[in-house]
Amino acid sequence: MLLKNGHVFPVEGEDFFGDIRISKNVIADVGKDLEALPKEEIIDCTGLNIYPGMVEAHCHLGMEESSIRMEGNDVNEMSDPLTPQVRGIDGCYILDESVKNAREAGITCVAAGPGSANVVGGTFVCYKTNGKCIDDAIVQENIAMKAAFGENPKRVYQDSKIKTRMNIAALLRNLLFKTKEYMEKKENGKDVPFNMQFEAMIPVLKKEMPLKCHAHRSDDILTAIRIGKEFDLDLTLDHVTDGAIIVDKIKESGYPCIVGPAFTHKSKYELKAKSFKTPKVMKE
Repeated sequence: MLLKNGHVFPVEGEDFFGDIRISKNVIADVGKDLEALPKEEIIDCTGLNIYPGMVEAHCHLGMEESSIRMEGNDVNEMSDPLTPQVRGIDGCYILDESVKNAREAGITCVAAGPGSANVVGGTFVCYKTNGKCIDDAIVQENIAMKAAFGENPKRVYQDSKIKTRMNIAALLRNLLFKTKEYMEKKENGKDVPFNMQFEAMIPVLKKEMPLKCHAHRSDDILTAIRIGKEFDLDLTLDHVTDGAIIVDKIKESGYPCIVGPAFTHKSKYELKAKSFKTPKVMKE
C-alpha cells in the first residue's frame, strides 16, 4: 500500500509532509510525491499524522488476560522467590483482547514478562502485537531477566522467606554467586549436575542479557546499582519512581532507565514521588 500526503514523524530526523510505501509487510520507501505502483492500494492521509509504532519496554501484556481471574493470570510464579528458569513466552496469550487493544492504540512491539513478586522472576519476551501465534510474533525470545527490589517481594513472602530488603539483596547475591561457581566449574570441564536455575542465570553473568530491575524507591535503585557493579552486570533500572531524587547517582552508574507507568494513582507508599516530570528530568 501507499500512504499519501500524511504528516510523517520518522524515528530519526525532522517531520515532513509526504508518503510511505509498505511492501511485503515492511516500510519500503519514504519520501515526497511517490508514484503508485501497479495494484498498489492508495490511502489518502491528508490531515492525518503518521507515527512509528510505539514500543512498550516493560509490561505484562498477554500474561494477564481480560475478563478473567486466576485462570488467565500468568504474571507471577509465586511458588518461590527465585524462579529464573521460567520464561515469559510460556505465559503469554497473544490472542487476548488486551493485545488487540494495545495494537489498535499504536503499540506495535512490547517487552512482556514476569511481574515483581519474586526477587528473580524469569525472562521477558519481546514480541510484535500482531498475529495468532506468539512464536511467530517474537522479536527476541529471552530479552531480559526480571529482578525485583523493595515492597513487592517483601509483601508476597513476608510469612515465609523474606522479612527485609537485606534478604532480598542477599537472595539475589547468593543466586549470582552460585551461578558463577557453577559456570566456572563447567568451563573448567568439571562434571556438575544440571541446574536449570543456574543455566538461566548464566547469560546474565556473561552480560548476554540484562538484569531488568524493578525498583521504585531511591534505596532500592541504589541497591540494584550496587549489585550490578559488584557482579559486573548489564542491567536496566525499571520504574525509577524516585529517579529524579538521585539522578546524579543514576547518571554516574551508566545504567539506562525505563520510567513509569505514570498514568495511574499512587497505589502504595513506594509511589509517593510518582510524577510526569520524572521522564523529563531523567532524559535531560
